[in-house]
Amino acid sequence: MTTDSSIAGAIQQAGLADLVITIERRLVWGRLPSDAELDAFFAPRTTQPRGLHWLDDTPSWRLEESGAMDRGFIDLLGDYDSVEFWRGPEPNAQLILLWLLDHWRRRHDANPDFVVCSLFLGVSDVDPPRDKSHPPVVEITPRQLKSASRAWRAYCAPTPESWRDLFKTDLSWLPQLAHHVTALLNELPRPASGLGATELRILQLIARGGLQPFDVFPGRQKHEELHVYGYWEVGALLDGLARCDRPAVAGLDEGPFSLEMHNDPVRFDRYKRSQLSLTEFGKAVLGGDDNFRRHNRIDRWWGGTHLTHERLWRWDGETRALVAPG
Repeated sequence: MTTDSSIAGAIQQAGLADLVITIERRLVWGRLPSDAELDAFFAPRTTQPRGLHWLDDTPSWRLEESGAMDRGFIDLLGDYDSVEFWRGPEPNAQLILLWLLDHWRRRHDANPDFVVCSLFLGVSDVDPPRDKSHPPVVEITPRQLKSASRAWRAYCAPTPESWRDLFKTDLSWLPQLAHHVTALLNELPRPASGLGATELRILQLIARGGLQPFDVFPGRQKHEELHVYGYWEVGALLDGLARCDRPAVAGLDEGPFSLEMHNDPVRFDRYKRSQLSLTEFGKAVLGGDDNFRRHNRIDRWWGGTHLTHERLWRWDGETRALVAPG
């Protein structure tokens, strides 16, 4: 299993697995599904809408060839002696892994070996392993299943406190887990600016001058930077900075950042050609002299936490302190 369809094709072509399944569900943005919805996602297909079943991101021809079409997660994995999860370096892939392991721990009635292969490389680099350290492999034990389940439940909790408390546990068993715990906390609003790490990064980039919207999107910055949010999510964040009661960004000539806008060539071209700049308010926020949330409301999900003006959990990265609402 992998979280990237391109990686899946490379693994399949390299002959590293009998069946490669892709799960590209976004868990870093929007309201998380309920437990019932999550169980339905992994169940055999009955009436689940397209996009709400765990096999929907895998080509049907691949599933038909292996007899996997419409089967449930537990049922299908029980046919195999071992299961590998090829995980990329981004936090969303980490969350998908925790989610899968939590479901496996709660519902499994088969017991194949489960290992995690952590990929810190590009698609073109996927080839048969040359030694035991390529790619890094972690064998999942019952103790680690319990730890993964705890971490997933912490992310789903109605406040970020349990996720913050993961620092009190041993996170070394899974590569980059501690780093991802921090990266996700950094996306909570900061006490001084009222903005998360990606929003602040957008302002920092625009402050350089001469930028258009897609210059602040993932892939335009340094390759080694860790990106929590993807294309659609960064588009929504830029909208939130420019299309609000008191904008921090000026010059965004089209929006909102929606599929409808993308499907209209005139609107999409106008969006791409926008010349972005910081407003005086945006400069004050970036300089630490004003707070974006003092003038603009928030209605967004962070894991299981619903961030609103009345429930504004914040994270101080310098002191590593979670600041409660009020």
